[in-house]
Amino acid sequence: MTNKQLNNISKRSNKVSVAAVLILGSCFLTLNSYAQNKNKIVVVAGKPMTSTDSATVRQLFFSGLREKAIENNTLAFEYFDRVVQIDPQNDASLYELAIIKKAKNNYPDAQEFLEKAVTVNPDNEWYWAALADCYEKSNSFDKLENVFNELIRINPDKIDYYYDKANALYYLNKYDEALQVYKKIEELTGPTDDLLANRQKIYLKQNKVDLAAQQLEQMITADPSQIKYYLFLSQLYSSNNQPDKALKTLLAGEKIKSNSGLVHLALADIYRDKKDIEHSYNELTLAFAIPDLEIEQKIKIIGGYLPRLTDPNVKASALELSRILTVAHPTDARGYAIYGDMLLQNEKPKDAKQMYQKSVALNSQVYDVQEQLVRLDLGENDIAGAIKDGESSLSLFPNQAWMNYLVGVAWMQKKDYKKAVDYLKNASSLELQDKDLLSQCFSALGDCYHDLKDMKSSDEAYDKALTYNADNAFTLNNFAYYLSLRGEQLDKAAKMSKRSTELQPGNASFEDTYAWILFRQKDYAGAKTWIEKALTDDKDKSATKLEHYGDILFYLGKADDAVENWKKAKDKGDVSPVLERKINEKKYIE
Repeated sequence: MTNKQLNNISKRSNKVSVAAVLILGSCFLTLNSYAQNKNKIVVVAGKPMTSTDSATVRQLFFSGLREKAIENNTLAFEYFDRVVQIDPQNDASLYELAIIKKAKNNYPDAQEFLEKAVTVNPDNEWYWAALADCYEKSNSFDKLENVFNELIRINPDKIDYYYDKANALYYLNKYDEALQVYKKIEELTGPTDDLLANRQKIYLKQNKVDLAAQQLEQMITADPSQIKYYLFLSQLYSSNNQPDKALKTLLAGEKIKSNSGLVHLALADIYRDKKDIEHSYNELTLAFAIPDLEIEQKIKIIGGYLPRLTDPNVKASALELSRILTVAHPTDARGYAIYGDMLLQNEKPKDAKQMYQKSVALNSQVYDVQEQLVRLDLGENDIAGAIKDGESSLSLFPNQAWMNYLVGVAWMQKKDYKKAVDYLKNASSLELQDKDLLSQCFSALGDCYHDLKDMKSSDEAYDKALTYNADNAFTLNNFAYYLSLRGEQLDKAAKMSKRSTELQPGNASFEDTYAWILFRQKDYAGAKTWIEKALTDDKDKSATKLEHYGDILFYLGKADDAVENWKKAKDKGDVSPVLERKINEKKYIE
């Protein structure tokens, strides 16, 4: 630090005299080796501090505290550093320097400052505690034992220091010494669960399973109503490949407290390990029925079933456990949501919908449940329900792209295409990454614009949909069909329609579209092949397909067969005036 810098410091404080600055400058010259040695502390022996030195030190120290308070640690460090240059044994400044270094994760330097501080003032608890933290952060466990000895000397009533010392000994593999510390703790506090757990850890490290078990058995004898000790002991046996002893312990605990969910869960684990699936499942049902057992733990267990739901037995078990969950926790929305999921997995959509409705009624803040509910509404063709549930959800989650899409589809099904367009456009503007959603949005927009007679916007939307998914079979089919109705871009329509039949072979509607496009291209033989495929795959033999078949047969010179199929179309419910004319005039009419 130059004299110019010192002058700047004096200007900031406004209280350091020029004489004091000159004195500080001369002190600095005598200690420049300290500053050049990376903060290594050098004790300066010699003349005692003058009253001016003391005043300067005091002023610099409080200036350092002020800068530290406003988080200007760089300047604070300068002030505390100047104090130590004047008074190398100023332990408070050494401590503050260490704290600043610790804040920058510079533990080696902080450690040096603190080692000096505790040398100067060995009875300051904060210094030793900070030094212990430095040693722990730098993995200097061999130095920790002495530090905790000093902390215990200073504050013998603080039990944490004994535990810290025992932990340090544990990391140094000094297990017997650590056990002696735990013995001392027990003299001070009496037996506790923490002591028990820590002793168990050491006994197991020493491979003294019997000794660990013996201690737990003594705890059970002393207080047989404490179920946790049975659980600890059973876990000890299970972890050391003694399942029979573990089972015996848990059964004893169950006799003491039959409504312990944790005991039933532990028994389920033991039986599962023994391949006794029936008993394991029975214990799970008992555990799930106990309200005191946290629902989070039960949900986690059901989650473990999900990868194995292809097994019918597993699926049925998960379904029943989910049902029990709602009985044990009737006011928790999560239980109904999980039960709804399992009902869907078991192909019971109506029941699943009821569960999702209950879940939403209890907690409307879970978006995923609401989306599932609206999907089920649409799946049941409950258009009014989809609109009601969807718009209610959007009032809470307006920026959910999928919900905007689903509500748009609902309005489209209701044939309110203008409202549908609004929601679908919202969905496409809210999502930029999900190509599947974007493809479906623009495809639906193409359908809406077609029904609104805006053919330009319809074609643009379909083209946009195909940029996100060139193999969206429904988009390919619809776009192709509408082009064929207008008699426009028939080659493009034929390619798209043919591709849709490749993507979904056996789809009668797609085959009918392709047949109709070939008809418009005057490829009557090809059209006949594909319309016959469509009629074969359509079990109901729809009126539209029968009429198309008649049209194609007429141009193949089979007028009587054509009239016969037109009549079949009429019998199926087609009452269009054009069809009536075809039948009466026995010829194709555009």
